[in-house]
Formats: sequence, C-alpha cells, structure tokens
Amino acid sequence: MQMSVREVAKLLGVDEEAVYQWAESGDLPVSRVNEQYRFNQTEVLEWAAQRDLHVHPLPEAAAGVTAGPALISNALERGGIYANIPGNDKAALLKNAIRKIALPAQVDRAFLLEVLLARESLGSTGIGDGIAIPHIRNPLVLGVDGPRICLCFAKKPVDFDAIDKKPVNALFILISPTVREHLRLLARLSFALNDPGFRAAVSKRKPAAEIRRACREAEARLV
Repeated sequence: MQMSVREVAKLLGVDEEAVYQWAESGDLPVSRVNEQYRFNQTEVLEWAAQRDLHVHPLPEAAAGVTAGPALISNALERGGIYANIPGNDKAALLKNAIRKIALPAQVDRAFLLEVLLARESLGSTGIGDGIAIPHIRNPLVLGVDGPRICLCFAKKPVDFDAIDKKPVNALFILISPTVREHLRLLARLSFALNDPGFRAAVSKRKPAAEIRRACREAEARLV
C-alpha cells in the first residue's frame, strides 16, 4: 500500500518536514508518482522499527481490514515460542528456525526460507537490542490458517547485520496469509516492541508465559 507524506508523518508522529528531509536525504525509501512522494507502507514500518522510532497504531482502514480481535497475542499463540535454535550465521539460524516452528503440512518450508533470505539480502531485519523480525516484504499465500508470529530464541547470538551492530538472539518470524494481514501484523508488532515491558521480556529471554503476558499488556495499549 502506498502512503503520502502526510500519512507517513501521522504514522510516525512527526511533522511533514521531517518526512521530506528523510526522503530527500535518501534515508527513507521513497518513489515519485506524478511529482508526488509516495512511500511503501511495509518499507516505512521496517525503516521505523530498525531506528526504534515510535509507530502509532495503524488504523484498520489504512491496513485495508475491518476491526477484529487482538492480533499480536493471537498470532503469537498460534505461532509459538521456541528456544535454543542452533545456527552459526543468519542463514543457518533461519533454516533451523523454520525447521522447528509449527506450520501446516502444505507449507513449503524450503520456499519460505528462500523468500526470507531474499528479503534479508535487501537489508537486515535486525531492529536492535538483539531482536530481528524476519518476514516476507510482499507476502504470498502460504496456506496458513491465519497470521502467525513465531518467536525463536537462538542457542547463541548470531551476527544479523542489525542496525545497532549487536548480534541477534530473538527472531520474530512473521507469516501471514494475505498482504493486508501482513501490514496489520507488522505495524502492531512494531508498535508493541516500543513498549519497554514487552521489549525487555523478549531481550531478557523471559519465560514464555511472561512474554505472552507482556505482549497482551502492550497490545492493550493499542488504540
């Protein structure tokens, strides 16, 4: 979905001049349509998450979906939390994570790994504090019954080319059945990870029950 300067400013809680400056400096990915700046919503959310910028909750209409029940906690419950995923580098860690997570039998895990690695080749999804959000930028229908967040903890920290140069030990793997669900999930997860309690629970590798509780509490603040 394409966004205007005004929409990006509202999403990030900044004035429009800041958006123009980021775009003109080449920092924030942008394209021109009829001499107007247009921004890809997924790229904006990724960019903001990598820079630890506050992301305002994405309105349901902007995501192209109708209102529904809490999404992040439901998706995390569906996807699961996994510990001690081995891997000495980014590719190996992602490969072993995809082997471990619960997915419907019809999902092609080799294909999923291929598209996640292709996304990483465009730029790291490491957002800092040892956390990464591997996901498909342009989601394909993967035969899942609903959006999933699979939280995978690495057996040992791995270099992920993260923006803060710190190794990654926690992966939120986003898997969505549609583009609309993907945008909604990415926006809400980016917002939730601005919550100190939820971010700390993940960074400190708290027990699964504590992480889920912190997730629900962060999600409750989505308005």
